[in-house]
Amino acid sequence: MNEFTKTIVEWYKENKRELPWRESADPYLIWISEIILQQTRVAQGYDYFLRFIKRFPDVRTLAAAEEDEVMKYWQGLGYYSRARNLHAAAKSMNGVFPETYPEVLALKGVGSIQRQRSVRLLTVCLMR
Repeated sequence: MNEFTKTIVEWYKENKRELPWRESADPYLIWISEIILQQTRVAQGYDYFLRFIKRFPDVRTLAAAEEDEVMKYWQGLGYYSRARNLHAAAKSMNGVFPETYPEVLALKGVGSIQRQRSVRLLTVCLMR
């Protein structure tokens, strides 16, 4: 590891924020956080994340919900296609989060930008 990388890693260890999705190895929770935080500041997305996962704690619960309810919990975040894609993707999972890289990439709403942002999510999926 070069000196610059060591400096950044040390800074991160000392200054990182405690965030619930960072403490989790659950790919569903990480996925929800990735979708919420697209085009959203962490300060705004944090409370939405907590409310969302309280109501929809797993893929099955999200998939079983009516779209109107999902949209209600998303209200205020904007970019509502994210919520619709999230809901459609959950319905396509048959209650189980994908376990392989190609399966994750095939989810509705996982485009090129989302692919780039989902390294941790994909790593968790591949390590299961």
